[in-house]
Amino acid sequence: MNLPLATVSKVLKFSCVDGPGNRLVLFLQGCNFACPTCHNPHTMKLCNDCGDCVPECPNGALTIVQGKVVHDASICDQCDKCLDVCPINANPKVTQYSVDDVLALLYQNKPFLNGITISGGEATTQLKFIIALFTAIKTDEKLKDLTCFIDSNGYLPAAAWKTVLPVTDGVMLDIKAFNNTLHRLLTTRSNERVLATAKLLFKAGKLHELRYLLIPGRTDSDEEIEDLANFVRALDTDTPLRLNAFQHHGVKGEALTWPTMKEPDVERIAAELRSAGLTNVVVPAVYI
Repeated sequence: MNLPLATVSKVLKFSCVDGPGNRLVLFLQGCNFACPTCHNPHTMKLCNDCGDCVPECPNGALTIVQGKVVHDASICDQCDKCLDVCPINANPKVTQYSVDDVLALLYQNKPFLNGITISGGEATTQLKFIIALFTAIKTDEKLKDLTCFIDSNGYLPAAAWKTVLPVTDGVMLDIKAFNNTLHRLLTTRSNERVLATAKLLFKAGKLHELRYLLIPGRTDSDEEIEDLANFVRALDTDTPLRLNAFQHHGVKGEALTWPTMKEPDVERIAAELRSAGLTNVVVPAVYI
């Protein structure tokens, strides 16, 4: 069978912050949002081979070959200067992975893993690969005990979600804002599909966690927090809700001028949500 390939920005062989337990994580390249607060902005777009990054590489690991930017991983020291200068938030160091490539990584690290998480960018922009990979894991006698998770912005349509959920154990879903005008300002997209996705995942028993990014002066208003509490209550008061605090780490552009979210304010909002009946609110362990 001719299985799809994934365009991968980065692989983490071990992570304890991308789902339950210790996980292998694939960060896929490409996103259908354009969030100014993104801490992985280089995963947004696909390289257009403009070549702006080539002269910036101190080791000559980037060259132009037949009009294409080519990356030589053997001499790259991961200084990331190419990511800093990219005018479109792309990554010239992406790698094409087959399903078999990922299965080989899982076999190699299986004794240390609880599962695999597909992140991004936006993972579901490469949905065919996810379905093929998760299907292969679920039908492999040596790997089928690993859990398969997706980290998503929720913009995938309902019909497409239904094609991947049978082989998915859980989804970690970001809600950027409840006010639709604000959501468009923060992502360039409407939020109707995202909120519908959260309800669909909850009904299917696949909503592992909701995530909400607190941005001072934007998503921390009384109205937003009230809408957040009402939305979670309508699902189940015990729905896991992770509050993330906007920081400048990894951010590029305008959002670097925005104030960061402070721990006392996060704790105050968490207390408000708990007072509103939410019983499973998680706050950041570290502020960077």
